[in-house]
Amino acid sequence: MAGPEHTETFDGPSVPTASVVLAGTLEAIGAGAYVVNEQGCVVAVNTRAEQLLGRSADDLIGHDAHDLLHRGPQGQPLPRTQCAMRQPFHAGRTAQADEAYFVCGDGTLLRISWLITPYDVGGRHAGTLVVFHAPDHQEVADPQPEPAAQPLSELHRLALLAETTAQLTSTLDVDEALRRLVGLVVPRLADWVVVDLITERDEVWRSIVVHAGGDTYTYREDLQGPMPPIPEESPMPLSRALRGVASNLAGPQTYQGAPDSGIAVEQRRLFEATGMHSAAIAPIRSTRAVLGALTLGRDRNRPAFTPVDLPLIEDIARRAGLALDNARLYQRQRKVAETMQNHLLPQMPGVAGLELTVRYLPAPDASQVGGDWYDAFPLADESTALAIGDVVGHDLEAAAGMAQVRNMLRAYAWSQHEPPSRIVERLDQAIQHITDVTMATTIFARVEPAEAGQWKLSWTNAGHPPPLLISRDGLARYLTDGHGILLGTQTGTRRPDATALLPPGSTLVLYTDGLIEAPRHTLDEGLDRLRQHAAALAHRPLASFTDQLLRRVRPGNDDDVALLAVRVPES
Repeated sequence: MAGPEHTETFDGPSVPTASVVLAGTLEAIGAGAYVVNEQGCVVAVNTRAEQLLGRSADDLIGHDAHDLLHRGPQGQPLPRTQCAMRQPFHAGRTAQADEAYFVCGDGTLLRISWLITPYDVGGRHAGTLVVFHAPDHQEVADPQPEPAAQPLSELHRLALLAETTAQLTSTLDVDEALRRLVGLVVPRLADWVVVDLITERDEVWRSIVVHAGGDTYTYREDLQGPMPPIPEESPMPLSRALRGVASNLAGPQTYQGAPDSGIAVEQRRLFEATGMHSAAIAPIRSTRAVLGALTLGRDRNRPAFTPVDLPLIEDIARRAGLALDNARLYQRQRKVAETMQNHLLPQMPGVAGLELTVRYLPAPDASQVGGDWYDAFPLADESTALAIGDVVGHDLEAAAGMAQVRNMLRAYAWSQHEPPSRIVERLDQAIQHITDVTMATTIFARVEPAEAGQWKLSWTNAGHPPPLLISRDGLARYLTDGHGILLGTQTGTRRPDATALLPPGSTLVLYTDGLIEAPRHTLDEGLDRLRQHAAALAHRPLASFTDQLLRRVRPGNDDDVALLAVRVPES
């Protein structure tokens, strides 16, 4: 929708005049911010938004924000029907999203998180405030405004809360969330910030004590660490906050009397060591529990906190609680998932005359188990079975399917003395009837000694990336024979077998597609990258070879990686 001309009025002042007035108030927001009118055209923008977008205010004001800025993840124009801002914008309600994309003035794509909320621009016209944060952008320290003696205006309060939400909800790392919290509140609201967190074992830990002096932060590690237990009846401010009772003001005099608990002793030490003359203490809550307490403190060159300041600090602490709770839940779920995945994947057997090593890396941003797997086990005829595969999905169903496929493959391989192709054919027939696996890929192989220090490899490939064989001299080639369709297609076609000799000093690498697939890169590019680095690392010991290969080749994508490497010792 085309925007109005540059001279649209707001009960008298033209847009340029209104823009100057509004932009001045938006400067209090540390994140990028702009205001749009009812038609979605930009009427004001702050300096941070100009910096992040690489566009001047003149390039933004008067233009339709959606048409000018909004893009899809590949940089393509974003239809309005697919824009997450569209519905809350027209409904006049507050909304936020963790990931979207704006296009900068130079054509580059900027990944952002955003928050929009209705915004009164005065007169008869309603507006919308858009606050956005770019987590990948290198932050540049902006000069902070001088602390005000009066409480923040409603506009500055709204802007600060919007920025707090945008920054804290765009990370699932507890330490990073705390670091961002510090940057939001000091020195803007206080000179000191103290965060006490309650651990999962109901212990209190003083996680952060930070002082802001100009543009530098001083972390007082000597004041951090474990705290005494929370007293059940203490009326003292921090004790009440840690019980979730209420927010309170405090000062050195608050803790000068006889201490009623160990926490009171620590609070007296805190005030003496920091020189704070005034503090505001608020509970950090989630929807489920009290997570800790936020303390903001001021030096004597600033006015003392008053009860008027508490609602804002409570709002900030509440947003911090939601962000910290989400981060804790994510980390807990991820730890459980990784532990489960590690228990599902087997240990490697010892094979006389061969070196075997495996690696499994979960997706960097996933909190669930996946379908990638590997296996190696001895067979009844004294050969060794090798397998690697990938069940479609990244959830518990994929992990359960992976375990079923692996166990069935083991059973068939042990009981049926047949070529690898026939074993996989049996597996393909079985998974269609006794598992919920829809599609999967696998390589099933067997290795056995051959003459002259060599080993014979026999394999079949069901839709999986091809094995890579590297000689001790760094010659690398993919074993593309024996390739067939993936499991679960129900075509009933016969599968091919292939054989190759593994010379002394050679290394065989089996891997899943997470090692070679990357956004905006072809599969051939990923295969070439893997071959190049594997050849360069051929002289490394096997453990070092696999670690370095993963470090160099694995792209920054969202997929799991399983890798199984086999080396034939030099004769």
